Amino acid sequence: MIGGNGYAVCSGSFDTTIRVWDIAATKQSVILTGHQYAVNTVKYGSNESGISGNANTILSGSNDCSVRLWDIRSGQQIQVFKGHTNEVNTAEYSPFVVNNNKVGGGNVICSGSWDNTIRFWGVRSNKKELYVIEGDDKEDGGILCLKFLGFKKKEKNNENKKNSDYSFNLCYGSAKGPIRVWE
Repeated sequence: MIGGNGYAVCSGSFDTTIRVWDIAATKQSVILTGHQYAVNTVKYGSNESGISGNANTILSGSNDCSVRLWDIRSGQQIQVFKGHTNEVNTAEYSPFVVNNNKVGGGNVICSGSWDNTIRFWGVRSNKKELYVIEGDDKEDGGILCLKFLGFKKKEKNNENKKNSDYSFNLCYGSAKGPIRVWE
């Protein structure tokens, strides 16, 4: 995953580490340790999120059933999210809005697992699990990947041409093949 200032790559490994690589210097710059088993997914934060200093964060998911948030600058783990009962395959920062309150942009993260669930976690609510989507046991067999897609909302009033609100859908891929969209 390329992130940070565009000159760094981060990787998750079977050796349980997350490594940040400096592309320009062609060397490893940071090693993050804390997962107990292989790291399956890593995701850089962005400046758009609500987490303080989020451009310096990495989100990870592991075979140890946990999702973790890391501070790249200090090399320290910020939070651990536990609730999955099987390996975590994917994790993302969520852009969702709930009850007209923006909870996305880094305040909420989302993870998918072989336990056939997608879980939403509140970063600012003391690691609280906010919501769970359960996949179809017969047709899905586990969540392998997920992606948030933004669609520009149609303007209801032509006089308000500055309306640039987006709606987001969650798309996810499952082990048995179906790709599903959750609105």
